[in-house]
Amino acid sequence: MASPLSCGDVSHRFPSVSIILTVVNEEAHLRSAVQAALNSDYVGELELVIAVGPSSDKTLEIADDMASHDSRIRVIENPTGKTPNGLNAALQNSRHDIVVRIDGHSEIESHYIRTAVEILNETGAANVGGLMAAEGITPFQKAVARAMRSAIGVGASRFHIGGKAGATDTVYLGVFRRNAIENIGGYDEKFIRAQDWEMNHRLKLSGGVVWFDPRLKVTYRPRPNVGSLARQYYDYGRWRRAVSRRHKGTINFRYLAPPINFLVCLASLVLGIFFNTLFMVPIFIYLTSIVVASLVIGKSWSERLRLPLVLIIMHFCWGFGFISSPKSLLPR
Repeated sequence: MASPLSCGDVSHRFPSVSIILTVVNEEAHLRSAVQAALNSDYVGELELVIAVGPSSDKTLEIADDMASHDSRIRVIENPTGKTPNGLNAALQNSRHDIVVRIDGHSEIESHYIRTAVEILNETGAANVGGLMAAEGITPFQKAVARAMRSAIGVGASRFHIGGKAGATDTVYLGVFRRNAIENIGGYDEKFIRAQDWEMNHRLKLSGGVVWFDPRLKVTYRPRPNVGSLARQYYDYGRWRRAVSRRHKGTINFRYLAPPINFLVCLASLVLGIFFNTLFMVPIFIYLTSIVVASLVIGKSWSERLRLPLVLIIMHFCWGFGFISSPKSLLPR
């Protein structure tokens, strides 16, 4: 019969882990996100640091209540409310060598931390992550989730649609070695959005490996309405352009497709209205493709009816955000 693991074996195989997140106005999902992380089957020591930004709901009260009932939880302030600032503050107020980033509107699976630590050890990677498994609650969220998990919605990114394990450009959230991120100066606080992509790019430039593994799955709750979804994808486009300005040569066709599509459809509409209806062919082809794709990828008529609007918002808002992104967006 095998002898039980000694304390040394446990600390070696299951090093202590810091879980960090930063939140603003997350009362709807914060408790379930934190409970999912702390209900992990990981046998090593866990601590969880929540950086709370200025909120108009009960986010701070919920965070404080959880901390009062669980000594593993620590709540700190993030006065700016900005994501990279909050993440850096949480890093500075945590202490373990392995850092797990979670989000206030997502939930990790029970084996997530254990599997991620195993992958870090097996691959020697600086950061590992897996699937951003979008799952909706309301009918609108379910349609958004379906779009986010399809290539026509977000392109062929592995952390959205899956794929083989291996080195990649970026991962969703991530589990990383503290020394790796500290060596590159943490998150760049100039990047209000796209800070994960930018940080992972610097990790790679420093010689680190960013590793995707589909066994790591994070349940993500999509935006609840048209307005918030539009703002989200508009911001994605604006800040992805900012990343491409900062890091030359990082753009590819997947990122250029939405702005090109937006310009072609806009030109088609304007020329068709003011000159000749034949110019309407490109936008007609695009809209037809969207309807057909919605019928194919939708799993219910509720999704199929909502998907055309969802896909158009995602494509056009990302594209317009990319095109309209000002150089002044990123301070020098």
